[in-house]
Amino acid sequence: MKKVLSILIVLAMTGVASAFTPIEFGNGKYLEIFYEGQFGATYRDVGSGPDQEDYTTDMNFLRNRVGFIGTYFNWLSFYVQMAYDEESNSTPFYIDLSDSDKDFYILDAQIRFTPNKYVNGYIGKMKHNLTRENLEASFTSLSIEKSAFWNTPYKTSRDIGIAVWGGFFENKIQYRLDVMEGRVNTEGSPAPSSNFRYTGRIQLSMLDPETEYNLAGTYLGSQEVLTIGAAYQYEPSAVYGDVAGYGSTKDYSAYSADMFFEYLTWAGMFTVSAAYLDIEMFDAYTKIDPDEGVLGLNGQKNGYNVKLGYMPPVIVNEGRFQLYGRFDSFEFANLPNNDVTFSNQVVQRLAVGLNFYMLGENLKLTGEYSRTDFDQEDSNDPMYRDYDSFDLYLQARF
Repeated sequence: MKKVLSILIVLAMTGVASAFTPIEFGNGKYLEIFYEGQFGATYRDVGSGPDQEDYTTDMNFLRNRVGFIGTYFNWLSFYVQMAYDEESNSTPFYIDLSDSDKDFYILDAQIRFTPNKYVNGYIGKMKHNLTRENLEASFTSLSIEKSAFWNTPYKTSRDIGIAVWGGFFENKIQYRLDVMEGRVNTEGSPAPSSNFRYTGRIQLSMLDPETEYNLAGTYLGSQEVLTIGAAYQYEPSAVYGDVAGYGSTKDYSAYSADMFFEYLTWAGMFTVSAAYLDIEMFDAYTKIDPDEGVLGLNGQKNGYNVKLGYMPPVIVNEGRFQLYGRFDSFEFANLPNNDVTFSNQVVQRLAVGLNFYMLGENLKLTGEYSRTDFDQEDSNDPMYRDYDSFDLYLQARF
């Protein structure tokens, strides 16, 4: 029964995410073009009106990308991805009423080397390896959006540098090392020093191995996975505790741990994952004039998440449903709002949703309800209080 169900799910999901046929140049050389987009609408029960207490609606491209993959030799290739994002006005902690957040930019650009089956080398702009949340590809995420709570200071998701990664024992044990640019000195935000940021990650796969640099939030039945991972990130002399006096210099360090499990049974496919993150800047936020990067959403913090998914063994018009839920809880050392400071602020977000996959995995329609709770609310600002949201997004991959 399980084998039959596996075949049905894989057949239902069949449909290559990159549907454009690669351009062949002979002798193993090719160029592939792909497009990926997520367009939808968001409803939040606050944020508009003269007092910002009325509901807010928003439409936008959450992601809008085109990219190129080229192979010159079997050991040498490149990857470039460009994005034009119209960022949502609905951010985690406020409603942005401006219409200026549009940008076209290079999201990823890498020269890739594969000298042997144990080593891969990437040079360029790419995701850092601190958390599984960051490494999970946005278009294979279980939920609509990955949580901004997991962003790192100054370089939230991607950075410029070198990554070396690979695996042993048929990729059951995988290692990842990267050296990235880290914080840079900018006008109005001087850095104490110019040092690289270092990250190391190791993961153990006890069922099918996860062999790609980008991981997935769900494999949709293509493999059965039980992976445990841990990572550490460090940058010396990264922040000031006293910007005006150029003093109280502190290092930046962070560590994470995660578990991902996805398994197919006669009753359907089950997904369970959990992760923990701790970002430490050694209490620089308590000093007289701390760096802005020490404070707020990307500053010193710790937290965790739990995600659950279930895909029933039912095919509807050649498509499949997937139910999911996720819970994120983070304690922020200092999460200011306007002129009010909230120390040790705990913010929790609960989301439940439904994915419907069509044309294999090339089209996905997702509806998601979420509730965000603040342990300490700002009585003078409706945007810094508990709120409810509903999102409806269509994802396309070609």
